[in-house]
Amino acid sequence: MARPKGTPDYKNIAQLKDEIISWLSEGETLRSYCRQDGKPSYSAIYGWLEQDPAFTTRFAHARSIGHDVIAEETLHIANTPIEGQTVTETEEGVTIKREDMLGHRKLQIETRLKLLAKWNPKKWGDRTVLTGDDANPIVIEANFDVFGEMLKNLSLKRQAGEQ
Repeated sequence: MARPKGTPDYKNIAQLKDEIISWLSEGETLRSYCRQDGKPSYSAIYGWLEQDPAFTTRFAHARSIGHDVIAEETLHIANTPIEGQTVTETEEGVTIKREDMLGHRKLQIETRLKLLAKWNPKKWGDRTVLTGDDANPIVIEANFDVFGEMLKNLSLKRQAGEQ
C-alpha cells in the first residue's frame, strides 16, 4: 500500500493502526495521539483511512466506544469533588479559602457533553419531538403564494423592459 506523499516511512503501520484504535477506544483524542513523539501526523492517519476501508470501519467504531467512555467520565467528574483554593486579596490581607471546585467540574462536564453532541448528534444531541394528539393533530401547511407573486413581479419587470 502506497503511503501518502510527504509522510515518514513507518515500519509497522499495522501496529500503529492497532495502537490508534486502542487510543481512541479509551476516549482519548486523535490530536493527543498525534502530538506524541514519533507518532504519525493527522494527514498520515487520514491517508491510511482513505486507503484502508477496514481501518476506517475500526476507526469509526473505536471513536464511538471512546465517546461512550467520555460520557461515563462525566459521571465520574460529577461524583468526585476536587478541592481547590480561592484566594482573595483585600486591604486587610490575603484570605485563602479551600473549597470544592464546583465551577471547574461543571465546565469539564459541559464541555464533554457539548463535544459529544457535536461529534455524534444522533446519539448525544438534544432531540425535539413534535407530536399532536387526536384532538389537536399537527398540521403542516405549505403556502406557495410567495412564489406566484415573485413570478408575477418578474413577468411585469420583463414586460416593462421590453417597452
